[in-house]
Amino acid sequence: MPSPLVSGERRNASKPVDSAGNRVVKASTLLGERQSVDIEYNGQRYRLQTTKAGKLILTK
Repeated sequence: MPSPLVSGERRNASKPVDSAGNRVVKASTLLGERQSVDIEYNGQRYRLQTTKAGKLILTK
């Protein structure tokens, strides 16, 4: 089932999607040059960070 639209977002064929139709966002788009970024979801704050080994960690 596709995810609901967020803040008036419209489906756009130019946005990358996977085989299940899910929108794909590159980690570099979220992180830029930073090692970590905070993400707020349902009033909770999470941190997405990269490791020295190039892995991603999402922590609450």
